Amino acid sequence: MAGPTTMRLSSVLALLRPALPLILGLSLGCSLSLLRVSWIQGEGDDPCVEALGEAGGSQSLDSRTQLDQSDEDFKPRIVPYYRDPNKPYKKVLRTRYIQTELGSRERLLVAVLTSRATLSTLAVAVNRTVAHHFPRLLYFTGQRGARTPAGMQVVSHGDERPAWLMSETLRHLHTHFGADYDWFFIMQDDTYVQAPRLAALAGHLSINQDLYLGRAEEFIGASEQARYCHGGFGYLLSRSLLLRLRPHLDGCRGDILSARPDEWLGRCLIDSLGIGCVSQHQGQQYRSFELAKNRDPETERSLAFLSAFAVHPVSEGTLMYRLHKRFSALELERAYSEIEQLQAQIRNLTALTPEGEAGLSWPLGLPAPFTPHSRFEVLGWDYFTEQHTFSCADGAPKCPLQGASRADVGDAVETALEQLNRRYQPRLRFQKQRLLNGYRRFDPARGMEYTLDLLLEAVTQRGHRRALARRVSLLRPLSRVEILPMPYVTEATRVQLVLPLPAAEAAAAPAFLEAFAAGVLEPREHALLTLLLVYGPREGGRGAPDPFVGVKAAAAELERRYPGTRLAWLAVRAEAPSQVRLMDVVSKKHPVDTLFFLATVWTRPGPEVLNRCRMNAISGWQAFFPVHFQEFNPALAPQRPPSGAGPDPPSPPGADPARGAAGGGRFDRQASAEGCFYNADYLAARARLAADLAGQEEEEALEGLEVMDVFLRFSGLHLFRAVEPGLVQKFSLRDCSPRLSEELYHRCRLSNLEGLGARAQLAMALFEQEQANST
Repeated sequence: MAGPTTMRLSSVLALLRPALPLILGLSLGCSLSLLRVSWIQGEGDDPCVEALGEAGGSQSLDSRTQLDQSDEDFKPRIVPYYRDPNKPYKKVLRTRYIQTELGSRERLLVAVLTSRATLSTLAVAVNRTVAHHFPRLLYFTGQRGARTPAGMQVVSHGDERPAWLMSETLRHLHTHFGADYDWFFIMQDDTYVQAPRLAALAGHLSINQDLYLGRAEEFIGASEQARYCHGGFGYLLSRSLLLRLRPHLDGCRGDILSARPDEWLGRCLIDSLGIGCVSQHQGQQYRSFELAKNRDPETERSLAFLSAFAVHPVSEGTLMYRLHKRFSALELERAYSEIEQLQAQIRNLTALTPEGEAGLSWPLGLPAPFTPHSRFEVLGWDYFTEQHTFSCADGAPKCPLQGASRADVGDAVETALEQLNRRYQPRLRFQKQRLLNGYRRFDPARGMEYTLDLLLEAVTQRGHRRALARRVSLLRPLSRVEILPMPYVTEATRVQLVLPLPAAEAAAAPAFLEAFAAGVLEPREHALLTLLLVYGPREGGRGAPDPFVGVKAAAAELERRYPGTRLAWLAVRAEAPSQVRLMDVVSKKHPVDTLFFLATVWTRPGPEVLNRCRMNAISGWQAFFPVHFQEFNPALAPQRPPSGAGPDPPSPPGADPARGAAGGGRFDRQASAEGCFYNADYLAARARLAADLAGQEEEEALEGLEVMDVFLRFSGLHLFRAVEPGLVQKFSLRDCSPRLSEELYHRCRLSNLEGLGARAQLAMALFEQEQANST
């Protein structure tokens, strides 16, 4: 029996022998897994203790309570603001830009080394070709008292020795701009730089390193590791390297002798810091091209030229402009090619979206047209022809098409004809006969849209001619948004409020003074108030009561409540005072740098309003006349019902839905009595008015002018009109003097009529009146 059993066992082992490694591996893996699980359980909580806790309930409850308490520690809490009334209020002054407060720096500064002979030629050519691409472009020359060309910032060192010029240039960059820029590019004025590529290169490099990047050249007789950057092709210096180099400049200037400034700088960096020039860093290569004499840039096709960051040497200004034309054309072709590729990708991806090709907007890649949500948001089209427009600024139904509008229409027509010829040539060639109809509108999401009906003459290849009428649509898209350069202003400027107060408005003055105390005196705003008390011919005389007794008493009470406050007042007697004549009186009492805030008795000044006055009124540049919010007549516009009582009627144009508690209102565009401007600007406009209008003509003009009209007609400043949500006025009827000009009288009457209420509210009042009369 043992023999057959042994044979069967041997046959089984022979069958299992190929699977033995697999069985042993599985066994070893399971053993290690069980061992690891036991280690993890030993390091954590005991599962038996957890089971007992669940059975008893007390321990698990304590664990959950501790967990909830730990979670509460990480929840955000709102800490209410509290200011001790016993401590003086200190206003926090913030910087104008968040970049200044965060300590952020600009990316690139470009320094151009020039000379007496080339400052007015090559340096001007460099400025015209690349200045608009860089945040700051400086020109350094050794000529003392050099005549600066217009639009260029030139720094004169007074010594034309190469090493001295380079040393003083680096010292100037470190002293004045070392904390403001990450990279410094130094070049000569006989170098053409492809500015967009250079800016992109600086944007790809890390700033936390010592880098000396340019076209590396070997020193004569030196080792291969000792290289300097050729100055003719420009070179980049990092900010950290400039900071390290600054202490060694004086020593290098005395120890190193060189006739070339680029070699001097290279030897200084190697000797003092052990850093040489490199042409490639972090995968970015600095490419340059040496332009041979009498080489035509228009015919150059080499890869080194087409991909170059800098081209050298440039012998004359005309060659600089030709290079700029060639590289600009290359960049334009590259941009068009990228646009076509992106549009093709958009078409391919749109087919996979739920909307399909119906979701494509025209032109491809631009936002879809604005979709209005109510009739008040509909964007209207302006109709025009080649000679006239039917949307005039003064409200006239028809006016000549001239100036920038005429040039805009002509450009749109020429572009439409060019695109038609490009699409249908050589089979057809179109010639414009005339513009039948033209429409345009500005879409804030896209740009200026045009729809043109053109009468064209189509010419075939065989010479056949035929008149065709075609409608084309064009879009002038919004380009990159840029910040306009504006003079710097600060919120620390003191504001001088001026309140002309006729006797008829004296009863409303105490309410203005209380609002002034709450909005200006209480928060300790840097502002003063001058009351201009306007007496009539028979008011305030002997035996006549003073109509401003209450006003003077209220001003004295404020001075008592707020120690250190001085409310000045001036008395003026006039039969029919105009706003300009009253402002003449106040202007003579203050310095020329005073910032005036011309107010009315219904104005309610506050910190936000005063800050916007400071920011928007710029001396020698801009005057600001805000548009206040006027509440409707409470008798015709009662309070709205609470939510749930029914749908609210649509708000009229210019209305603020947030002001619904008092029956609504509107921004009064017809009123212009409030304004912010500097005294120097007012005096300049007033002098120009006196020069243009003399004698009796000036006297008649002053009766019908407001201060805003003086700035508009007799000043070269920008006149800024914008809605001011902080200026909210109660309903009041303005006194429209018949001495005003026809335009001002019409605006005054229109302001009173539009301020009564919304059209729906006026219609309801008329309906209720008719119902009452019929019964």
